[in-house]
Amino acid sequence: MNGTNGVADGAIAGVAFTGHGWAMDFAVIALVAALASALTLYSGFGLGTMLLPAFSLFFPAPIAVAATGAVHLLNNLFKGSLLWRRADWPTVLRFAVPAIPAAIAGAWLLALLGDTPRLFAWPAFGRQFGPTGAGLTIGLLLILFAALELQTWFQRLAAPPRLMWLGGLLTGFFGGLTGHQGALRSMFLLRASLPADRLVATGAMIAILVDLARLSTYAATFTASGVMLAGRQGALVLVGTLAAFAGAHAATRHLDKLTIGAVRSAVAALMFVIGAAMVAGLIG
Repeated sequence: MNGTNGVADGAIAGVAFTGHGWAMDFAVIALVAALASALTLYSGFGLGTMLLPAFSLFFPAPIAVAATGAVHLLNNLFKGSLLWRRADWPTVLRFAVPAIPAAIAGAWLLALLGDTPRLFAWPAFGRQFGPTGAGLTIGLLLILFAALELQTWFQRLAAPPRLMWLGGLLTGFFGGLTGHQGALRSMFLLRASLPADRLVATGAMIAILVDLARLSTYAATFTASGVMLAGRQGALVLVGTLAAFAGAHAATRHLDKLTIGAVRSAVAALMFVIGAAMVAGLIG
């Protein structure tokens, strides 16, 4: 991607499968999104963590984060419609007040990083590869989160209630920049002494507010840059969204023998591979 035009061109051209026509694009992204969503059902990560590597195979980094955010928002709106009465609203507000502006800042930074030329380039197979600022940043963070997800000490981390505001800042900023907010949010909410159902409901409401903030910023910055998720691009996102929900539904019947540990390892490996590919500039 080279500047604003590069982002737009990447969004229009796709990344890996444009030479094979629409049918191949739809088939591949549907398969990847469905599989990622199915694995999410058994993993300890959020849907966003799973779908970002999948969408990164087909979209430039900023578009991949926005597409993942759209699916993440729809999923949380569904959960929120069922659980909003159980949410602990004082905790939601303590998180949301700093999280919303932080999410806007993270989303703005994503757009800024995406509007840059390649940081470096290297030749292979008669082509030039190299990461943009967004691709390098998101790729490094994917590698970091992949490594952390496999650490038992990270899975057990819980922050004291007095630092709830910090949890909001971190959750919002990284939610806006990379879409990764679930692990950080859980780390702070675990010390809120909430029953399990209220904890899930509270997390869902916080996620909705962060998603609304970051998606509105994505929409504004992409529109200003001439990037529109319409036509072929919008159809790919729609197919990915529907496939993700279908994958989650199918997982309850066909993947119930898969252990969480195996899924956690598989997802971490996927995040690491995609992150490394983004750092090298092969995708994104």
